[in-house]
Amino acid sequence: MKISGFTFVKNAVKFDYPIVESIRSILPICEEYIVLAGNSDDSTNELLRTIDSDKIKVFDSTWDETLRQGGRVLAMETDKAKDLVSSDSDWLFYLQADEVIHEKYLSEIQNSAEKYLNNKNVEGLLFKYRHFYGSYKYFADSRKWYRREIRLIRNDKAIKSHGDAQGFRKNDRKLNVKLIDAEIFHYGWVKSPYHQKQKERSFHKLWHDDNWLKQNIKNEDLFDYSNIDSLKLFNGIHPEVMKSRIEKEDWSFNANIKEKNINLSNRILYYLERSTGLRPFEYKNYKLID
Repeated sequence: MKISGFTFVKNAVKFDYPIVESIRSILPICEEYIVLAGNSDDSTNELLRTIDSDKIKVFDSTWDETLRQGGRVLAMETDKAKDLVSSDSDWLFYLQADEVIHEKYLSEIQNSAEKYLNNKNVEGLLFKYRHFYGSYKYFADSRKWYRREIRLIRNDKAIKSHGDAQGFRKNDRKLNVKLIDAEIFHYGWVKSPYHQKQKERSFHKLWHDDNWLKQNIKNEDLFDYSNIDSLKLFNGIHPEVMKSRIEKEDWSFNANIKEKNINLSNRILYYLERSTGLRPFEYKNYKLID
């Protein structure tokens, strides 16, 4: 069984993405890792070369800056990276530049891929998500954060990135997937308030025009992390590859985890999920199969 990894990245240094940690986290179970490096205006390409592994193959790409609706360019770059993997790979592991796998899940991922290798009804594997916010010690737990998504797919040309590259579809239908006991650590909302603000300005250009940006993005130097509905303290252990980055956290963010900025209807659904594990009316970008 052969697993290939793939991702895309642009301006990882400028926006402080943990791209090196992301790649290193899944590399042990991949026989190759495709990195599609966009036309950055920082030292991202040099940073990628610091990863000492002959598994990594870096290719250049130029983003279509005219695409400013629905984050479509992100899906296009995902598909371009996917098309570069080896044709003899059985499974393809996709991690975005701010997503990291804990080493404790590597055997579960590999065993699940082996388990379903010959079951062609299984088109992908579904992962749980933990979205860290503001600091490495907090994670978001409200309904507005997706709790599951596909990250391992079959090497099938018909499978394409969907929407803004959150998940995948095959011939415009949802993939048939199995949920496995593994979690993606998402660090996209953990960086200094300065870097987060820079990312916000750039990121929204992939969805909106300049008039929208002027009306909706405040002209401030620092991102305001206080505008969050619900957080919990993280009492677990972060992936080993994140240790050095976490030790360098040089900003302060402290949240009142007892405070819930949620309207009444969502508050009821929030506590229902806390007590039962169920999430009614959840959007699912996949089809779970038995």
